[in-house]
Amino acid sequence: MKKKMKKTAKMRGSHTCGYGMKKKHRGAGSRGGRGFAGQYKHKKLMIKKKFPERLEKKKFKSLTDRGFRKDIKSINITHLMTLSEGKKEIDLATIGFQKVLGKGGVDRPLQVKAKLFTKIAKDKIEKAGGKAIAG
Repeated sequence: MKKKMKKTAKMRGSHTCGYGMKKKHRGAGSRGGRGFAGQYKHKKLMIKKKFPERLEKKKFKSLTDRGFRKDIKSINITHLMTLSEGKKEIDLATIGFQKVLGKGGVDRPLQVKAKLFTKIAKDKIEKAGGKAIAG
């Protein structure tokens, strides 16, 4: 039975042992560095093709971007009084406001319907004889 020759034995005396040019079998110099060395320099295209997530820029996301804080449209009592000229009831959801703030004064009783009220705004509306309906 004939014994199978190993590759190293086969290559003996072949000058380069199957590595092509002599330079190619040196350290990491022929590869431009080991591993991901040079990923932002000379290996950029290879990294971009095989591992695109490595070159992505990470953007800071604020609480609003992540959905923790939503933009709430608010209105002050001063503007509320000008909007409700001659009316006794006002529904802020139909106008597009969610919150009533307490800047200004209330001169007549009003029934205000809104999603949110500040404590001061609620007190001012109720002092004037009106109602602050949250919901």
